[in-house]
Amino acid sequence: MTQAINCVQIVNSLCHRDYRVPKGNEVAIFKDRVEIYNPGDFPEGYRPEDFIKGKERSILRNPRIAEALFRSKDIERWGSGLKRISDECAENGVRVEFKVLKSGFLVAFHRSPAGTLTHSTVGKTVGKTTDKIIALIKENPRITREELARLTGLSVRGIEWNLQRLRTQGRVKRVGSRKLGRWEVVR
Repeated sequence: MTQAINCVQIVNSLCHRDYRVPKGNEVAIFKDRVEIYNPGDFPEGYRPEDFIKGKERSILRNPRIAEALFRSKDIERWGSGLKRISDECAENGVRVEFKVLKSGFLVAFHRSPAGTLTHSTVGKTVGKTTDKIIALIKENPRITREELARLTGLSVRGIEWNLQRLRTQGRVKRVGSRKLGRWEVVR
């Protein structure tokens, strides 16, 4: 399961939460799955598939929160969260379920059949992401974290996590200042 998938769903859950319901959002981690629960009703007359297929626009329950998350670059655009989660899961071989419950909305990310992620599954997912980041850096050494986030579909925090990992591995380095510097691919 990728860090990006979970980050997008947690942000999505907080953005669309019904804050009139006293129960809070929940993240539950089981051997075979990770569940993210959002209290409050799913928009009446809609199904998750409507948003996953890109046929509907977001129904903003909390427009101020959505605006703040958009400005902080934690969300790309309104109405793309479920589609991005679904696409990322499909790309990485993660089975995901979107469940409309009487008490709220649940997203379940299922782990590998063995009950845990294998090193090869994690390596493949992280490898795809880091390979994409490295390719984008080679194409434009002055690329910003925000541009990398936009082009990869990750959050800025997800990009920072991956860049730190690449630096620790000695695969990329930053030359110059954060504002005027550039990236170099080392190996």
